[in-house]
Amino acid sequence: MANLKCRLYTLKLAMTEWWPILLGMLILYLPTLFDLFNGLWVTEEQAHGPIILALSIWLIHRQWQSMMERNSGNPAPILGWTVFVIALVLYIIGRSQQIMLFELGSFIWMLVAILLIRRGFGGFKVMWFPLFFMLFMIPLPGTVVTTLTMPMKVAVSYATDNILYWAGYPIARNGVVLQIGQYQLLVADACAGLQTLLTLEALGLFYLNVVRHSSVFRNVALAILIVPISFSANVIRVITLTLITYHFGDEAGQGFLHVFAGIALFLSALILIMGMDALLQLFVKTRAARTVRLTRKFE
Repeated sequence: MANLKCRLYTLKLAMTEWWPILLGMLILYLPTLFDLFNGLWVTEEQAHGPIILALSIWLIHRQWQSMMERNSGNPAPILGWTVFVIALVLYIIGRSQQIMLFELGSFIWMLVAILLIRRGFGGFKVMWFPLFFMLFMIPLPGTVVTTLTMPMKVAVSYATDNILYWAGYPIARNGVVLQIGQYQLLVADACAGLQTLLTLEALGLFYLNVVRHSSVFRNVALAILIVPISFSANVIRVITLTLITYHFGDEAGQGFLHVFAGIALFLSALILIMGMDALLQLFVKTRAARTVRLTRKFE
């Protein structure tokens, strides 16, 4: 009961301290969110945006109590207000010139500024990962996406072609176009592009932050392995869509089952991440047990 009263009192203080800031942020960024939910975030390439935002808010909520209980030390108003001015300039330029990279990016800088002003570096240290995680919802410039997407699509198409040919399917490839039976499929940016890879990277980093392994090797190894895992999940998605089209027709491949293949992408990525994490755990335990045996042997 005492713990509950303490939490309620802390929540009351937090609301008193933070509600004007929350209201100001809502007034400033509600138009941005409205545009995103009715524009960019409706597209398949950027559909991960609201998911990243929701997970970031959950991460902030998860760390909030720790931040409020932490000794904030000395706030950094000079640096905080400097960052605030930069964020405001980015917002004005992005909003007026319709540059979403600046407009949405200013949201993260604004949060950094508020943390520095109110809670100092202590608050920023607690909240750094949710702020970093928000970077994955910012759309990259089109030239960067186009430049990096083509080789990725070629690689995914090549892998899909070889795997299905090995499985006995009548498939051929020309660049990023797959010919299976009487059907011709173009591997689109949304299926094997940079944004999909970044989304899966975000999913892997979110998993790492939630599980919080004590082993540095395990964390670093899994973070590195997220890249090939993401590529494998992309290949699984394209293979799934190709087989759906081959067995059930073009309408099935472009309809509901197309959405199902997108769900399968994230499920397969999550399963691969968890499976690789289990293997790393086994490796870490085996290595620890071997170290203990060697230590006892030489004692």
